[in-house]
Amino acid sequence: MSAFFYDLKLRNEPLFFFGFACLLAAVVCGFLLWLKPMQVLGANAWFKPIKFFLSTTVFVWSMAWFAHHLPQQAHVRLYSWGLIAFFTLENVYIVVQAARAATSHFNQSTPFHAAMWGAMALAAVGISVWTAIVGWGFFTNSFPELPAAYLWGIRLGLIVFVIFSLEGLAMGARLAHTVGGADGGPGLPVVNWSTRHGDLRVAHFFGMHALQLLPLLGFYVVRDSKVMITIGCCYALLVVFLFVQAISGKPFIEFR
Repeated sequence: MSAFFYDLKLRNEPLFFFGFACLLAAVVCGFLLWLKPMQVLGANAWFKPIKFFLSTTVFVWSMAWFAHHLPQQAHVRLYSWGLIAFFTLENVYIVVQAARAATSHFNQSTPFHAAMWGAMALAAVGISVWTAIVGWGFFTNSFPELPAAYLWGIRLGLIVFVIFSLEGLAMGARLAHTVGGADGGPGLPVVNWSTRHGDLRVAHFFGMHALQLLPLLGFYVVRDSKVMITIGCCYALLVVFLFVQAISGKPFIEFR
């Protein structure tokens, strides 16, 4: 593990340290779960910042690892600092709202909250679009040093990530993530995905984490690029199914 972190720091120092900062913030929020328990939409307010900080860490470290292979390193450095700026805006506001026992996403209760929600939405779209632009380099350059299945895992992971990170626009347009009921009802532990109605966060989660799952499969498990492409396409279809399930108002796992 120490060798991984050493290599990660060499590959992208800004994202390496930013990922650790987000990891530390998640730990602090974990303590606040017990020290300052507050409810927002039926769940402990600190679960949300914990999830966002952990997700940010995983994402920026993934992109730090992958983007090291791209020849356009000047663009990668600019992209890295852009990620830090966008995620800092989003995560700091989520923490502030959690501390106030208030919602961050979809909150338009005052002009200030509406402006911050709009800024968060723009930041999220910016991250997705910029990642697509950077990721395009994996399709336009050759990487003879990378195993073919691993390279296709990165490519397909990026495609699924970008599509289903932008799926957040479907939630933003509805100002809700639950379909067929109000946000904040009974949900699965920690993630709080609705167990009574459709929840668009399910496809959002599985789609975004294709960026880690598919490259890992391509590096450690799959050796043939055609098999990797098949697995990637099947995974994408699974996430599409989860989206259709949610938009139809059906829960990922139902409890009554």
